[in-house]
Amino acid sequence: MKHLLSLAQLSAGEIAAILAQARQLKADRSQPGGRSHLPLSGQTWALIFTKASTRTRVSFEVGIRELGGNALYLAGSDIQMGRGETVADTARVLSRYVQGVVIRTFAQKDVEEFAQFGSIPVINALTDDEHPCQILADLQTIEEKLGTAKGKKIVFIGDGACNVPASWIAAAPKVGFELWIAAPKGFQPATTAGIQVTEDLFAAAKNADVLYTDVWVSMGKEAEAADRLKVLAGYQINEQLLKVAKPGALVMHCLPAYRGKEITAEVFEAHQQTIFDQAENRLHVQKAILIQLARR
Repeated sequence: MKHLLSLAQLSAGEIAAILAQARQLKADRSQPGGRSHLPLSGQTWALIFTKASTRTRVSFEVGIRELGGNALYLAGSDIQMGRGETVADTARVLSRYVQGVVIRTFAQKDVEEFAQFGSIPVINALTDDEHPCQILADLQTIEEKLGTAKGKKIVFIGDGACNVPASWIAAAPKVGFELWIAAPKGFQPATTAGIQVTEDLFAAAKNADVLYTDVWVSMGKEAEAADRLKVLAGYQINEQLLKVAKPGALVMHCLPAYRGKEITAEVFEAHQQTIFDQAENRLHVQKAILIQLARR
């Protein structure tokens, strides 16, 4: 693995290797001396973030430091790329200074162009098209709770045309789970091969092992907020929907959560352990990704 730009570019074996290492890292972290493995010792990794972040920034900074490296945070306003310098030139320059880069931005093409023109590993920490680190952490969480994701029915509810369901779609054939997306017309994914897409969220949720949701108004979509809230109003995880899922079904949310919109406060609090395990697992799975790329 040279970069992590998209889950579609990972093999089933690479996904399994990341998850196996993430499990071990999580187990080691709570043990005395569990942080003695420092594969990033002497390395500096740049974090280029043009989108605001809580979990992604903190988990990557902590992860890099726990692996012995230095994290250099660069907001879009901190570098010339935000003022007209090309992505290609920025990639060439930073490749002379740092050992890797983590990018959280709007356009997927910017991440891919950076990888093309730079000579260092690139990690996609979120674009408008994909969120691979999130789904890898989600898969780790499902394995912890259900033993495996293979053969399970995972149902995404809400805006099915955004980056999170896109990464779920890429993961489904590699991991071997059944993926359903419940979304209104206009919010359904363009690519539907191998997955089930429906407007009927109760039909989708029937016998589900996992119910998953995300915010209705993603960053960059604020101008559409009123229309989005109106159209997506019925696509909520609530007690009624949980009744048609399997007993003990997981409820997952990649955060931040807007209670009363995509999920009710009651359901969120009842399943907060799983949801915050997801958030924690961002740290472990991203450390595993960093280790895999440091070995390249």
